[in-house]
Amino acid sequence: MKKLTGVARIWRVVILLIVGFYLLLPLFSMAEFSTRAGADGGRTLDSWAAIPTAPDLLASILVSVQLALLAVLGILVLLVPTMIWVHLRLPLMRRPLEVICMLPIAIPAIVLVVGIAPIYRWLSQFFGSSPLSLAFVYTILTFPYAYRAIDTSLRSVDVNTLAEAARTLGASWPKTIMGIIIPNIRNGILGACVISIALVLGEFTIASLLNYETMQVVINLLGKREGQISVAVSLAALIFAFVLLIAIPTSGKKQEVAQDGA
Repeated sequence: MKKLTGVARIWRVVILLIVGFYLLLPLFSMAEFSTRAGADGGRTLDSWAAIPTAPDLLASILVSVQLALLAVLGILVLLVPTMIWVHLRLPLMRRPLEVICMLPIAIPAIVLVVGIAPIYRWLSQFFGSSPLSLAFVYTILTFPYAYRAIDTSLRSVDVNTLAEAARTLGASWPKTIMGIIIPNIRNGILGACVISIALVLGEFTIASLLNYETMQVVINLLGKREGQISVAVSLAALIFAFVLLIAIPTSGKKQEVAQDGA
């Protein structure tokens, strides 16, 4: 048994190294290309220094960040309370809600654009053609991933017992949800927020087809003129998403430890 355990550990390390190499090699390649000075193999940070002066880039980054925050707000306002209420009061609706939330995965982006383009044309006549209007469709796109993250947390906690105990002690439903249920599924909510931000920052197809200049659309246009700058921006966006992936769940765990210590 010890020999088998040792072999399993070796295979585990080998698999982790292969996966790490597969994921990190493109990042190293992007860093190498964005800092390449010429054929002589020299290095320079000129492409990184040129990011603030690239045409329309900073404005598009601001738009994408705003869209990511609006998508997160949509999840917190629409999806989280609905899922909690369904788990507590309408258990028979769990499967229909899951099917509805999973539809954006099954529907191709081009089909979504064909369906929502007339709606956006109608809205632009009354509210203008602001790129922030993409928050509506981006929120829908994040539903499948956010649903899985939140549903996993809800299933790991006995929310019915917590809700019954809170209601027995006289807590109202809003207080029960906000003060009892949500703190216990914080990790799932944080995971849903991270996934949503990463998805919105990396979305290209819908914004491009609807002719909105988000970060990925501008990076694509920039890549046709300044390849090194576009790669530098893409790498910076990946690093930003990775930092969020590590920082947000870590901050949630620190808050839990602090609360447990108190």
